[in-house]
Amino acid sequence: MGRRKKGEAISGWVVVDKPLGPTSSDVVNRIRRAFNAQKAGHAGTLDPLATGILPVALGEATKTVPFMIDATKSYRFTMRFGAETTTDDAEGEVTVESPCRPTGAEIEAILARFQGQIQQVPPAFSAVKVDGERAYARARAGEEVELAPRTVEIHEIALISQPDAAHAELEISCSKGTYVRSLARDIGRALGAAAHVSALRRTRHGPFTEKAAIPLDKLCALGHIAPASGPMVHLLPLETALDDIPALAVSGDDAARLRRGQGVLLRGRDAPILSGSVLATHRGDPVALTEYRQGELRPVRVFNLAN
Repeated sequence: MGRRKKGEAISGWVVVDKPLGPTSSDVVNRIRRAFNAQKAGHAGTLDPLATGILPVALGEATKTVPFMIDATKSYRFTMRFGAETTTDDAEGEVTVESPCRPTGAEIEAILARFQGQIQQVPPAFSAVKVDGERAYARARAGEEVELAPRTVEIHEIALISQPDAAHAELEISCSKGTYVRSLARDIGRALGAAAHVSALRRTRHGPFTEKAAIPLDKLCALGHIAPASGPMVHLLPLETALDDIPALAVSGDDAARLRRGQGVLLRGRDAPILSGSVLATHRGDPVALTEYRQGELRPVRVFNLAN
């Protein structure tokens, strides 16, 4: 007989407004304790020096994390001109200095180079793996880390403000895998000015926005209250992360087949016009993430939600 899991079988998404300081893993652990949940995970790391949207999945919602990792993200960040650092942010040691302080017009003039598909080299202090080891671990050990450039997509980029000659605030919308620290470093170089990120905030992650985000400390404080009036009021359904995926209602018999890992045929005159990923539901509840191919729903991730 297997060991009974600690905590409650709670499933859903929590949109955390992460503060400065904790790692993404720290946030996940605190949320899991606040909800007394059996299982939790996040959908995209935020550095300790970054703030903003960190979606945390509880229970069966962890099965939808891959869809969130691929989602478009938006950031607001501040560049500080005058110095490049080892980490491409304010935490690292200065490696290059420059007296250049570009004007707003000069910044706006080169932003088109950084829109669309671009090549960027991740920061040496990043989670990219090099021969099975994280790049930041090698960098912290004093090794020279060389990372290959990768293709990312910047959907939109704009200069928002220039508080003073040494700082510029920008906003971007981008694909997964984009490093804002690398972007700031490369914009600085394109302007002939050394630069690094001095402040970074994620403002959107897929369907999750700042409007829905709850500060971490507030959520944790609610964890001391009875669940009915505590953090549970901020729990979103697991299907919230699947807004871009078509849903299809199935019968009770077909739901049972999908839960057993069996395919369901939908051929005939009434077969839906669908393709690719489909969320199968029964009486409004998610049953499984499926792939619809050649008239058949094939389960990919089955949800075992507590009643």
